[in-house]
This record gives sequence, C-alpha cells and structure tokens, in this order.
Amino acid sequence: MDALRVEAAGLLTTVQDLGRPNAMAAGVPPGGAMDRFAHSAANLLAGNDVRAATLECTLTGPRLVAERSCLVAITGADLDPRINGEPAPMWTGIFLSAGDRLTLATRRSGARAYVAVAGGVDAGRWLGSQSTYLLAARGGMHGRALVAGDTIAVAEGSGSPAVAGRELPHHLRPDYDDHALRAVAGPHIGRLGPDGRRALFASVFTVSHRADRMGYRLDGPDLDSSGEELLSFGLTAGVVQLPAGGKPILLMADQQTVGGYPVIATVVRASLPIAAQLAPGDELRFAEVAIEEALRMRRAQESALDSLRD
Repeated sequence: MDALRVEAAGLLTTVQDLGRPNAMAAGVPPGGAMDRFAHSAANLLAGNDVRAATLECTLTGPRLVAERSCLVAITGADLDPRINGEPAPMWTGIFLSAGDRLTLATRRSGARAYVAVAGGVDAGRWLGSQSTYLLAARGGMHGRALVAGDTIAVAEGSGSPAVAGRELPHHLRPDYDDHALRAVAGPHIGRLGPDGRRALFASVFTVSHRADRMGYRLDGPDLDSSGEELLSFGLTAGVVQLPAGGKPILLMADQQTVGGYPVIATVVRASLPIAAQLAPGDELRFAEVAIEEALRMRRAQESALDSLRD
C-alpha cells in the first residue's frame, strides 16, 4: 500500500532497518541504520517494531507527499522538517493527511534523520533485511538511493494502532552536540605505548572528507604503533583501526567484516548514535570508559526505548 511519494530525493536517502548481522560469516557487512537509536525510536513512535524499515536521510533530506493519511515520526538529525511549510515536531508521532507535503531540508544539527511510517516501510529484501547496501546494489529501493518519482509502500495490517502526539522526552534523547565518543581500549592498545595512548584519548580529531557509511578516516595527530604484522580478524562497527600512516579509521555500519590493522579502541554501543551524526569537518574526541560504564550507558538507552513501548 503506497503511503508516500518522493517529489525530491535529497542528497542520500535510503531504506534501512537493523541490518543483516547473520550474514557476516559470509563476508557481508551488517549494514542497517547508522543511528540505531534514532531509527528504533522513530519506529516505536509510529507504532512499529524496531526491526521495521525506515528512511535514512543524510545531510539534505527529501520532499515527500502523502498519498493517503498516515502516521509518521522523524528522529535523529535536525534537517528542518516541515509539513506544508510549517515546522514539524521531531521525536513525535505526527498524522499526515492525503496531499500533505513533508520536507526535510539541509542540516541544522546532526547528519542523519530517520522517517518512520506506521506499518513500516515495505521494500526489497536481501539476505533477510530490507537495508540498502549500495556497494552490492541490494536491498531497499532496488539497491539504490531514492529518486524523484519513487513511492514508499508500507505493509498492510502491521504495527500497533496509530496514535499521534506520543513523544520521546528531551532528557531521553541522545545529546548529539556532545562529540566525546565513549570508548574502551582495544586489544592492540599496547602497540601505541604510553604517549600514544595519551594522544588517542586526549586529542581532538576531525572527520575527514573520506567518510561514508563504511567508516570515517580521522585527521589529527599521527599515532605510531609498533609490533609485528597481524593476521586478519573479525571486526565490528565502532572499532578504531590504525593503519600504517598513523591516521585512525572509525568503522561504521557498512564496515568490512575482517581486517588486519591494529584495533586501538572500540566506541561503545551507546556512543555510536553520536558517531552516526557526525559529518566531514566535525570534531570529536575519544573518552576512555570502563566496560561497566559502557554497559550502564547501554542499559540507559534501552530504558529510553522501553518507555515508548508502554
């Protein structure tokens, strides 16, 4: 059942869900929403399961027209969302009437916004997921970003009853302005030595122009590592690799599944939504935390999402 029509697609708008982690053993990146918290919150506000697909809108958003009345929710980056030219609330369930225009413009803060529709976006599946994997041209809208003229369908009869006006309180939303990414020391942190470790956790890094859904190359102080060449091993989103050039790489949702660069840190799961909202030119720093603090942060985010299930 068609719910939305794309009048303008924005810079990079794709269909994403929670990805395909079970395919990693076959060398397929897990993919899925970069900001999984915002994606999940949008779905819950629209009455969907968190595993339903949403639209991930990057830096400049689309212009959408409602083909019929439907409930939507917009979370994540502030791309100046408007309905028929009037400001639209974020992190809130909103009813659209047939013919209403929902527009997302350029970023005011953050990098990726998520649009959920009651029932969940219904798109092409690949390996059990609707997430778009652009490099393989699979999943989502024919394996590509949205273009003008596309229609967004939703599954009939799915989701909870649509209730407008539900919102996630401000204090439960991620602080996207805090660019201190909490991280735990990686298995190869010893290769940096004491000075290198201090530089890693005390320096400011900048997201370079070489940044995409696979990962961010970071500009900042060169970090020298020592030791023998490593055999390739499994990787995950949030890993901070250190190539021979000394410039760290922060792996994101479409990361490769194996690699042999030293892993000097791993950004904790609760900080990945912050990382997902960074764009080239944004500054960040790594703040070292213990495993116990990382688990506490994850529980807090899970509790925030649970508040929308009540």
